[in-house]
Amino acid sequence: MIHPKNATFNDRQAASVAAKKALLAKLKPKPTVTDPHLEERKAERELELEILREERRKEREARRIENEKAAAIRREEELIDAEARELALRAAQKAARDARYAARKQRRK
Repeated sequence: MIHPKNATFNDRQAASVAAKKALLAKLKPKPTVTDPHLEERKAERELELEILREERRKEREARRIENEKAAAIRREEELIDAEARELALRAAQKAARDARYAARKQRRK
């Protein structure tokens, strides 16, 4: 039979407490080394992000204006096409009406 080093209950309890403390110390976060230039780099990064955001905002605005212009041109072209179709339809209707009138006149003669 093997005799443990810690023969008494108090020895085993003390060893258990020491083991738990060692485990907690191992899991405890280590102190970090702070970079003296961290704030400067963070400020530079924020500035770059702000510049990038501003550029993207300007691009979106330019694209929106361009899309609005294209939509206005497209609406105007559709309006012109609709007017042209209306004129063509009226001309066709007038031609058909004139043909009916001419046919009626021919029958009366």
